[in-house]
Amino acid sequence: MDSRKNEEGRMKKEEHPEGKSTRRSFLEGLSIAAAASSASLATGCSLNSLPESKEEFGLKWEEYFKKNYRLMTQKEKDDTVERLIKLAKLNDNQDLTISNQAPREKVLYGYAFNITRCEGFMDCVEACVKENNLDRNAKTQYIRVFEMEPGKLDPSTGDGKYFHEVPVDDKFYMGVQCFHCENAPCIKACPVKATWREPDGIVVVDYDWCIGCRYCMAACPYWGRRFNWGKPFVPKEEITRQQHYLGNRQRMKGAMEKCTFCIQRTRQGKLPACVEACPTGSRVFGNLLDPDSEIRFVLKNKKVFRLKEDLGTDPKFWYFID
Repeated sequence: MDSRKNEEGRMKKEEHPEGKSTRRSFLEGLSIAAAASSASLATGCSLNSLPESKEEFGLKWEEYFKKNYRLMTQKEKDDTVERLIKLAKLNDNQDLTISNQAPREKVLYGYAFNITRCEGFMDCVEACVKENNLDRNAKTQYIRVFEMEPGKLDPSTGDGKYFHEVPVDDKFYMGVQCFHCENAPCIKACPVKATWREPDGIVVVDYDWCIGCRYCMAACPYWGRRFNWGKPFVPKEEITRQQHYLGNRQRMKGAMEKCTFCIQRTRQGKLPACVEACPTGSRVFGNLLDPDSEIRFVLKNKKVFRLKEDLGTDPKFWYFID
């Protein structure tokens, strides 16, 4: 009796040999469809309106499933930069150069701001906006310059939205931006490790890994973080095309961003755009590990201070007076 049942069962399988594989294929198809749906949401294309180019969809798919930048191998970093360059060309016919240059050896960047020289001209802000491809619609700015009353050293007591001829008598000016802290609260606050400090001291963000929770923004005591409520817009003719993956490449809606000491410039041995643009020489930038650098001269010979020292954040940004 049992042998007959076994034989009947064997015969049924032989009559429908594709049964098991069809079921497996069906389940695999469901999982692929689900993954494709998730990827389409992240990449901005729906299953009902796939990109016309299979190449574009493939590039977006690969980009969506890549690892966090700091966990990538060098080949993976090179591949993702290549994908972004191709996507820029396919989507907007843009010819970009995107670097993934690593930190320079024996370099730790520091910044100093001379409050006796700054006259509030905002050339630094304008240069930063242009260099870092900041959203023109939202008027995003990494740098804020405060007009301060004599005797006050807390920027929150100053006027960060002045619109009049400068300088004003009996006022002084104080710039703030990301301070690239050694003990950065924003890094500790990020639940997905999308922000970290590089060996050269630059605190960076993997824009693709960021989930937009804004915990870092709440944790920063120096007003250094910016959130994109909408898709950032930069006129095509104004886009800075020399970019860095962790710096001024174009961002997306729902991601955090911040000053990176113009990583696309400084890792090429250039000054940040704000330092280069300052007409009064108020801004000093350099290698803290180089005893002959200008930043080290300032720290040794000028009266310097840092904001909110009591917090223990150890910012790499000093203020000084002549």
